[in-house]
Amino acid sequence: MSRSHSPSTPLLSTPASRITRIAPGLILCCLVALAAFGLERLEASWTGRPWLEALVIAIILGALLRTFWTPGDRWMAGIRFSSKLLLEAAIVLIGATLSFKAILASGPALLTTIVGIVFLSIVSGYLISRLLGLPKRMATLIACGNAICGNSAIAAVAPAIGAEGDEVAAAISFTAILGIAVVLFLPLIGGWFGMSPYGFGVLAGMTVYAVPQVLAAAAPFSALSVQVGTLVKLVRVLMLGPVVLCFSIINRESEAHPLAPSLPAGERPARLATFAHFVPWFILGFLAVSVARNSGMIPDAAAAGAAHLATWLTVIAMAALGLEVDIRKLADAGPRASAAAMLSLLVLAGLAAAAITAFGLG
Repeated sequence: MSRSHSPSTPLLSTPASRITRIAPGLILCCLVALAAFGLERLEASWTGRPWLEALVIAIILGALLRTFWTPGDRWMAGIRFSSKLLLEAAIVLIGATLSFKAILASGPALLTTIVGIVFLSIVSGYLISRLLGLPKRMATLIACGNAICGNSAIAAVAPAIGAEGDEVAAAISFTAILGIAVVLFLPLIGGWFGMSPYGFGVLAGMTVYAVPQVLAAAAPFSALSVQVGTLVKLVRVLMLGPVVLCFSIINRESEAHPLAPSLPAGERPARLATFAHFVPWFILGFLAVSVARNSGMIPDAAAAGAAHLATWLTVIAMAALGLEVDIRKLADAGPRASAAAMLSLLVLAGLAAAAITAFGLG
């Protein structure tokens, strides 16, 4: 007996239909990326060196385009695909460039520094937000977003503390804007203070919100800065699991599931979160490729090709991130939340700089 489908009945999406759906936005991101590479070459021919890397130029171009034009649904599928999947794939490929010998030269001081700064940043960010009169949940979201990984941390912590949708949206609006600001200005600050490539990698990894944005911030210094910054940032991301677990325990008196309090009772997931919830696939992929590279399984030629492909994917992803940022929304969250986010970020940068000096990481 054959089955008939009414016109309103959605069919299972095929690979061809998925490609068609993401194609417009993906092509747009690729065009912005090509423009960024072109401007980088033009800049180098005029000044002798690219002061702004294509990674940074792509963010600026994307954000400028978004300021004057809001992409519709036709474009957003491909933009989100580029900013997420392509970006995560680039992180995995970067694992082929990681040198364990260079990273481990600092000993246990680096790991201790990362854990300590994350803890102090959460505490200081929360206190700053509360002193400025923000509610407890908003203060917690801003503190965790600054200390760990921006939007991802906010999204993961929000259910554990029962945050409302408007609180989450307000906190995320700042991580998007401030994240780009850090990417743009951090290399200038590092150069102004004459930081070493290793030290700047630590600073970038400790202050930049998103893992891929570390690439844009650290690339102007050196490959070592990118490697160190990526590793430091990944360790920060791995702190998300313990932090969410701690907030879940603190709020365990709530009968709602700590990771999904807004879901109806029949739709709540199992009480214990999965390992994948705390450790994204691209982190595991990055570590696996890093181990393969340092054990000799990946030859030099393949590693060089992976690094080149990662650069292209990252620039495309940066263009997508710029296209997703609406700078005009910054005013919607209010001056107190804005001040709390910026002050918390400054404290985080200060703690990172002090630790780099104190432990000789630079």
